[in-house]
Amino acid sequence: MKDKKAEQKAAKKKHLEQLRAQRRKEPSLERPIPELTEKPFILIVCEGKNTEPSYFNQFRITSAKVKTLGEGFNTVSLVNRALALAQEGNYDQVWCVFDKDDFNDNDFNAAIQIAETNHFGVAYSNQSFEYWLILHFTDHQGGGMHRDSYNDKINEHLKPFKVIYDGKGTKLIDEEFFEILDGTDDKTSRKRAELAIERAERNYNHFDHTNPAGEESSTTVFRLVRELLKYVEG
Repeated sequence: MKDKKAEQKAAKKKHLEQLRAQRRKEPSLERPIPELTEKPFILIVCEGKNTEPSYFNQFRITSAKVKTLGEGFNTVSLVNRALALAQEGNYDQVWCVFDKDDFNDNDFNAAIQIAETNHFGVAYSNQSFEYWLILHFTDHQGGGMHRDSYNDKINEHLKPFKVIYDGKGTKLIDEEFFEILDGTDDKTSRKRAELAIERAERNYNHFDHTNPAGEESSTTVFRLVRELLKYVEG
């Protein structure tokens, strides 16, 4: 009798190899390589300790140095932590990644303002980072979905790939999940990341940004991803 676990492990490995092969064949996004004599050093300071770092660490950066930290701080405290970290290293860019969640509106808005005043990039999500992931699969245009439903929505889109995102447990974006996010959408034959950037930017531009805490659903993660893609291997 064959070992069922061994068969499942082999099947998962084969599936991941197929995803990688497909990704290599797909047309890549336009990713101009900056004409720099030295690699820029980018610091990404994340609110979450698992989801965001595990996502950003999957990017195959070749022409920049990227340091991603999951600090466990939120809104203003996260930006203050980024300020302290920025003083400890010689970074060309500093990005703060945090969510609205149920945090105080004033704190959320203040965090954005403080970060921008210090010339930090801001990759916020209202309500949470998982909204950015959802935009890789569907053209959601705001409202009508609470973050408690994000996990089920993501797994609904992942079901055909036989992949599960444990958004209520480990909250890790593993290599297999990232390969899907970076793959091609069957309906449009376009890269999912490209579609997510366009959708997020369009949704963001629907608001006037006088009160980001009230601008649901929106995310500026597309800005950071667009920047990182400049330094990804072709």
